[in-house]
Amino acid sequence: MVKKVLIVVVIIVVAVLAFRFCEFKKDDTERTTIEETALIQEQIKNVGKLVVTEGHFSEVLTYKDQQKYFMDMMSFEKKAIVIVNADVTVAYDMSKIEYDINEATKTITIKNIPKEEIKISPDIKFYDVQQSQMNTFSGDDYNKINKTARENISKKIEKSTLKSNAQNRLLSELSKLLILTNTMGWTLQYNGEQVNNESINTLL
Repeated sequence: MVKKVLIVVVIIVVAVLAFRFCEFKKDDTERTTIEETALIQEQIKNVGKLVVTEGHFSEVLTYKDQQKYFMDMMSFEKKAIVIVNADVTVAYDMSKIEYDINEATKTITIKNIPKEEIKISPDIKFYDVQQSQMNTFSGDDYNKINKTARENISKKIEKSTLKSNAQNRLLSELSKLLILTNTMGWTLQYNGEQVNNESINTLL
């Protein structure tokens, strides 16, 4: 009789220990997932506003303007050679990246990658300025020259490798996130497809 009681007690103790062990493992798994989620969020946050590349462009303009008076019988011209040196910065504001984290499936879904921000800072200098009392340079002329300079610099940017270099830097940062997620057994997705080392170049 005593032997049977001991057997029952042992079974109960083993059952209780097994239950507690399962609960402990469950809590430990949940704790690990929470820690991993926090680490991933911190990684994305640390990228912050990523200034990926800078460039320098130059432009030479000849600006002319003519004012006519008295039925176009008299005209007064002003002109100048304009040298434009512009510093250009291409940046991705990664604080605007939209993503979703699914802890149950250990999946990070990138929903939207922000468009690059291009900042043009032109330094404009005038040379060989010619003007008359009836047609002098004004703030309006400067605004026209500044607008033309920015438009010309923008065209040069499109023909250069500046934007592609910036995209490569962005992909490098996203690759770090991919490595982190892979190391922890998570999956990175974009546009409904899993992102890997081969497909990461198709993100942009």
